[in-house]
Amino acid sequence: MTRNVTTKVASAAAVLAACFAAAAAQAAPLSIVDVSAPSDNCVFNNAGAPNCTVIVNDSVGTFTPPNDVGNARLQSRTYPGVAPAPGAGTMAYVYRVDLTSVQGAVAANCVTKLALDFGPVVALPYTPKGKAQVFVITQGGLGSVKPASANQVGGTITFTFAAPVCPGATSYFFGLASKTAKPKDSKATLSYSLGGGATTAVRVP
Repeated sequence: MTRNVTTKVASAAAVLAACFAAAAAQAAPLSIVDVSAPSDNCVFNNAGAPNCTVIVNDSVGTFTPPNDVGNARLQSRTYPGVAPAPGAGTMAYVYRVDLTSVQGAVAANCVTKLALDFGPVVALPYTPKGKAQVFVITQGGLGSVKPASANQVGGTITFTFAAPVCPGATSYFFGLASKTAKPKDSKATLSYSLGGGATTAVRVP
């Protein structure tokens, strides 16, 4: 009897370990590079290089972290890649977490993570060093906080900021490319520095 119980426990443990291993295998870190505006636009429209331009479409989701006052914003920006640019046939999906109109009423509550259902990411040559999956506009644009990491599990990508995006601050614009040319309305999940989180409107592939 003891031998049989031991065998069953060992088998269950093996199955559980296999499940955890499978889940871990599905989690993939995405490569991130810093870029400068407006030259970063050349990946999607290289007419007029090096000062390339793109036609953008913006939308905004609003939220207010507990203990703060004012409207925080999650900005979604999209623009298509056109031939003969490297990103031809893709759509750029760019985001910015903006707390510049927010104040901490009691203890400032900040945004630490952003998660959204994105799907497959197209790697593009955002810098001369080669292809990457996420670009962050750290020069020539708005912002002061960038994602330190981006991890994908299934279709969901979670961005973790290098420092919390707090009242009065905004993240840099950061983006990815997708082969899905028609954006759709969805919900993003934001995590707060004081615990908990919320959802707000976002556009994704």
